[in-house]
Amino acid sequence: MSTPPAPPTQRHNPLHGLTLEAIVTALVDFYGWDELAHLVPIRCFALNPSIKSSLTFLRKTPWAREKVESLYLFMLREQRRAGQQGD
Repeated sequence: MSTPPAPPTQRHNPLHGLTLEAIVTALVDFYGWDELAHLVPIRCFALNPSIKSSLTFLRKTPWAREKVESLYLFMLREQRRAGQQGD
């Protein structure tokens, strides 16, 4: 009986090791709820927003989670770009 192959490493995946809660929290800290609701127009960001309600919705809705993860990656690029300009 052979052992299964090792899973591929995720060293180039910036989302690896991050929880959805950490991603949503970082987006809220960076954009605020109003801007986040504008950028990803889903009700849990616009009406009585909370981390908990957002996580519940995003865990059940793959397309919305993909949009949030894409926005997070965009935010990281923008932060890196801003940091490089300040040097």
